Amino acid sequence: MPVRRTDKLLCLPGHVTSNMWDFVVVGAGPAGSRFARQAARAGRSVLVVEKGTVGRPLACSGHVSEDLWAFVPESHHERLRQNEIYGARFQLDGPATDGKAYPFYTEEPISNAVDRVELDRVLADAAVAAGAELREGQTVTAADHRGDHVQVTVATAGATERIETRMVVGADGPRSRIRDAAGLPEPEEFLHGVLGFDETANTADFVDVHLDVPRFFAWRIPRGEAGTEYGLAVSPGEDAPARFDQLCEGYDVEPTTRCSGLIPIGPPASVTGDRMLLVGDAAAQTKPFTGGGIVYGMRAADIAAEVVDPAVPASLAAYERAWRSELGRDQWLGKLVRAGYSLPAPLQRVGLRAFSGEIAVHMDRPSTLFSPAQLRALLP
Repeated sequence: MPVRRTDKLLCLPGHVTSNMWDFVVVGAGPAGSRFARQAARAGRSVLVVEKGTVGRPLACSGHVSEDLWAFVPESHHERLRQNEIYGARFQLDGPATDGKAYPFYTEEPISNAVDRVELDRVLADAAVAAGAELREGQTVTAADHRGDHVQVTVATAGATERIETRMVVGADGPRSRIRDAAGLPEPEEFLHGVLGFDETANTADFVDVHLDVPRFFAWRIPRGEAGTEYGLAVSPGEDAPARFDQLCEGYDVEPTTRCSGLIPIGPPASVTGDRMLLVGDAAAQTKPFTGGGIVYGMRAADIAAEVVDPAVPASLAAYERAWRSELGRDQWLGKLVRAGYSLPAPLQRVGLRAFSGEIAVHMDRPSTLFSPAQLRALLP
């Protein structure tokens, strides 16, 4: 069992920790925990601070590509996997209209529905097993650059601790406190996502996608014995709860639980500052065409753990270059794919007809739309 997981401050109010950490990671979501694991495995001293309980509150879909499993200890794969997905059915209208569906599918699983809460816990435990320390129920209230280190202020009930670290990793989500502390710009935009869950078992092979939501889409994801996930994302100014109610009415369901959150789209010009860096949603390392960021964030976290030397602030520039080289092309193509959601319906039908059927497209890599395998799939 991991032994470096703590949830209590071992200090008096105002105490300054004498030890200097290599990294303090703010946020124990997938990107933060992945960075902590990889950095600890490389011999760095790593502290992870999570303001709540790992995995809670849920504010993210559990639909991920097969690439996820490369980041998860193999012993947990079957426990986390809820359902295998072989494709998607696209409709231009909502479920109540019974419109024409355009199926996209493969002969092998293209993605999975996973236990999203348990995924966070597994990744956090993997970080602890690698040597990182995890503290839950503690909030970072400030991060102040002090020349050769950063002073991080952490608060919990009745106590405040100031921690010294060579670098801070902001993995604290769309409204990142570390991004603000570093004076970094926000992502290009935020979408408002709403999720709901029905507990009736659903072992279907296809996700349903509805393009009647302005500038984005709504979805239904079969989660095996765990039930069904319903969701959508909209731009600011749209009434997300009302549109979600319409989606559920179209399917004639009343979700037993609901949650919501922001989805950052479009990374800012910089995600590094003075001894501070961002990963995951804090850096908008997400897919513009789906809003998902679990795998993208962990890919970027691996890069950060590999190239950033906590004793050499100049190494942050290598992270900026490397993660954009890794994800930038697919993020740019993803913006083009998303633009198709807003085309006039006749043009959307032409595109859906052209690409529907068996496909050879990777759900995390829109560049595969132009791969030789996909071009062969388009032939009669």
